[in-house]
Formats: sequence, C-alpha cells, structure tokens
Amino acid sequence: MQKEIRVGIVGFGQMGRIHAYAYRSIPMYYDGHPCTVKLKCVCDTNETLARKGVEQAGFESSTTNVHDLVTRNDIDVVNICTPNKMHKEAVLAALRNGKHVYCEKPLAFNETEAKEIVEVAEESGLKHQITAEYRFIPAIMKAKELVDAGFVGRVFHFRGVYLHAGYIDPKRPREWRMQKDVIGGGVLVDLGPHLLDMIHHLVGDVDEVTATMETFFKERPLPEDPGKLGKVEVEDAITTLLRFKNGAIGTAEMSRVATGAEDEMRFEIHGQYGALAFNLMQPNELLAFDAREPKGAQGFKKISTVQKYPPPAAMPAPKFTMGWVRSHVAALHHFLDCVVNDKRPSPDFRDALKLHHLMESIYKSVETKSWIRV
Repeated sequence: MQKEIRVGIVGFGQMGRIHAYAYRSIPMYYDGHPCTVKLKCVCDTNETLARKGVEQAGFESSTTNVHDLVTRNDIDVVNICTPNKMHKEAVLAALRNGKHVYCEKPLAFNETEAKEIVEVAEESGLKHQITAEYRFIPAIMKAKELVDAGFVGRVFHFRGVYLHAGYIDPKRPREWRMQKDVIGGGVLVDLGPHLLDMIHHLVGDVDEVTATMETFFKERPLPEDPGKLGKVEVEDAITTLLRFKNGAIGTAEMSRVATGAEDEMRFEIHGQYGALAFNLMQPNELLAFDAREPKGAQGFKKISTVQKYPPPAAMPAPKFTMGWVRSHVAALHHFLDCVVNDKRPSPDFRDALKLHHLMESIYKSVETKSWIRV
C-alpha cells in the first residue's frame, strides 16, 4: 500500500497558505507519488487564521498552541511558516517529538540558534529541509545541470540582485519584517537567503566578503498607532562584494526600495567556456552563451525550460508556462520523496546554517568596514 504522510503546519499566513496549497496539489501534479498526503492540523496564534486553515485548506483540526500540534502521534511532518524569531522553538519541539521538519527560510533568528537546531537535527536522524523553492524552477535546474557538466568551465564572475519595491512608501507601517527583534535583520535575511542560496548552489562557497548597507526610511508609522513613528533598525538595501574559494569574484545586491521592481531576482555567471543568465521575472527560460562555438555563431541563446520537470511529474504538460507556486510544489515533493524513500533532502538544515554564517559575515563586514573571512 502507498505510504501516507500526515502533515501539520505552524503558521497560516501567506506562506502557510502556499505550503498547504502545495501539499494538496502534490498528488495531482505527481500522479500520487511519493505518498498520499493528509493535512491533519494547522496552528496559528491568531485563532481566526487557524480556523481558516480548516475551512479553506482542509485541515482536519486547528490549534493556537504549537505544543499541541508537535506532540500529536498522528503527525509525521511539521512545516514551519512563522516569523524568524519563532522558528527555533517550533523546530526543536518538532524534532524532539520525532517529526520530520520542513522550515521556511531563514532557518533561525541567527547563526547561534541555527547551530543549535542543526545539532539536534543531526542527532535525531530525522529528515529536514529549508525552503529554497527557486532551486526547483526548471531553468535553475538546467543551470545547475550545465554548471556541473562543465559548460561554464572555470567561473570568473557571479553577479546577482534581488530587488523589491514594496518599501518605497514612507507611510508603510513598521510591520514585523522591519523589526530586528522579530526577524533579525532587514533585506539580507528577508530576500538574501534566496540569492545567497543560488550562489552556494551554482558557484560554490564564499571565502571573503565585504558590504555596505543603508536604511533610507529610519522611522515608520507604528501598526498599532499610525499617528506615531517608530525607529526602523534594519536595512532597506545592501550591496556585497564576494571572493569565492574557487577563485571567482562576485557581487550580490538586495533591496526592498528598488523602484519599478516586482520580484526581480536575476543573476549572471561568466566562466572560461560559457555564461548563463536568469531572471525570475522571465522564469520560462535560461540564457546560455557558449564561447566554444564558432565566432560567427556565438551569442546568448534562449533555452526554453518552461515546466520541463522530470518524472514522476505528471501535470501540467511541460510546454506550459511556469508559475511561482509551482516551484513550492516541487520543493515539497522533493522533501516528501526524501522522507518516504530515506534520502537526504537538499538543501537541508546544514545548508541553511552555511547561509546564516554568510549573512552574519556580511553584517560583520558592514560593522567593521572591512573584508571578513567567511
């Protein structure tokens, strides 16, 4: 008989809803593989949101107490979708109660917490994965395939940006993503994990880093009292210079005040034999340049990747255009496949810890105005 995986989600804001949608979609997108999925319980400290998990997503029950969820015997996987400060307690409780854990990025509030989580996760023998859905876009999967096959050759440059424009309005309230005591940082810990994961995934480990950052709106209206202003202690934008252990150099820029941007994660990789370019706003294609072609035939060529997922992906047909939520479906399918078939998920919590170390090195470089060895 096909294995059944029973899921509990902690946090039913936007990301909790997306993850719930992905779990419900997996049996259809992957023709029943690798398991049947049962949404058993949803937890949110906001009782209204918790009830919506039952009414709208089809969870069997809801709670406002994370302990009630993680101690249940009828749950196999706990999925964490709360603000960063709340990750550690929920992740550790889930692991200590024998649950496999899938956690939104970043793994923890800071590197110290991430180290503690990894130690417990490693001792538990359970499966653990961090959300890095962009790895599961077919264009990125093709880029990884080409890099590993030597298409680019020795890498010289990486340049990447992740740009949003949502914080350009000074009247935007000082929500939790602007509060250092809740999220741990600004755009670097919000958008940064996605771009930095692309760096690790496609180029390799960083050796040294230096950076500069700015908070353009140092005060914002308080959500509980819009007539009053509160201090903003996190950055709006950050730019980094990178030296890689393989000898490459690079840049990584992240901003939430990039006027005109929507969800603009793009990067270029330049190597001795070729180059690759990708833009999240054009997710159906990867651009590739082959320097070994005859001079008259050289140029960036569009590789159409659309939804060319490998089996057991069954729908939609590979020719149809890519959507953002589809990568979440693929990422969670990968995790469940690893749980069912006893494989190592990627990226797991060890990979997430590397991101925390890199982010803290970047912040240290800003503070010291110097290059920092990672």
